[in-house]
Amino acid sequence: MPENLYNLEIFKWIEHDVIDHIILNCEERNYSTGEMIIAEWEASNGEWYILKSGRVSVCIKWTRIAELNSGDIFWEIALLNEEERTATVKALSDIVVIVLSYDDLIDMINNDENKINKTIMERIEENLGRE
Repeated sequence: MPENLYNLEIFKWIEHDVIDHIILNCEERNYSTGEMIIAEWEASNGEWYILKSGRVSVCIKWTRIAELNSGDIFWEIALLNEEERTATVKALSDIVVIVLSYDDLIDMINNDENKINKTIMERIEENLGRE
């Protein structure tokens, strides 16, 4: 597991083995340079992305507002609400993302031998609220 994933604000105070378990139960997706990952004003798909490798641009109304690199996260708020996307995210290089969906997270919480529990979910919600 890349060490920088453990340092993400959303994972603060969560034990490394729990983070490993979350990440290992998530889907990985590959995108090519120039490919759009999320389009502004799309309906939320309930997915949160961790950029495992590569770079992406974040644009609002075609104006670049940020560039994210390996270890950065985007659209984590989609785990908690169903609002439309507010920006477009496009791959600046070939990228790999780890995708965590709301449904996957709830399944892990409900079915995973107490490895992930409601306390972890509460901690993630608290961290999201601070961002």
